Amino acid sequence: MPARHLLFDFGGPVLLTPFELFEAGAARMGVEPSAFAMGPFDRAGDERWAARERGEITEREYWSGEAAKFGLDIVGYMQPLYNPSGDHLVRPASCDLIDEVLADGRTVGLLTNDLTAFHEPGWHEAISVLQRFDPLVDLSSTGYLKPHPRAYEVAIEAMGVDPDDIVFVDDHLDNVAGGAAAGLAAVWFDVTDPPGSLVRVRAALAREGATP
Repeated sequence: MPARHLLFDFGGPVLLTPFELFEAGAARMGVEPSAFAMGPFDRAGDERWAARERGEITEREYWSGEAAKFGLDIVGYMQPLYNPSGDHLVRPASCDLIDEVLADGRTVGLLTNDLTAFHEPGWHEAISVLQRFDPLVDLSSTGYLKPHPRAYEVAIEAMGVDPDDIVFVDDHLDNVAGGAAAGLAAVWFDVTDPPGSLVRVRAALAREGATP
């Protein structure tokens, strides 16, 4: 069977997570890095992240709570972590995979909940990899987010191919489950192990073995 097309989530699989940027962010904020919760990098110690992974709170609720600890909203919290914007904030290995899939004549799309919800206007313009996604589906202002079924329906329609011909990659297990329920070959991206995660993505693209 022909290789599949690729549908990425952005934050985590492509964009570095806030957890990987706390050291520089702490310096800009004038606080110690230990002031930040570490999410998947400290599953035993970050109870709110554990609640996020159990689906008891949403990602936006998680980040709103973390931002409130510093008297900030989500956008204000993300600014010292992700500014200045630029390609230094993305995973080179993920970008390499995107280029490989495009060079093979296949489609690479993006399905993200929060591209324009977590950052100030214009922030994304300096991230060159975003220009390689077509389609680019940002759910920030739609009224529904992954794992709502409509999120995947919109993405599948935009990709223009059968769901089973799409590998969907996300770093949240509930979103992965939602993609699988929509018929996508859904793969979990473990942000604590990007190389291993990309091995699973490549296997799914080639239709080799189990995909999650």
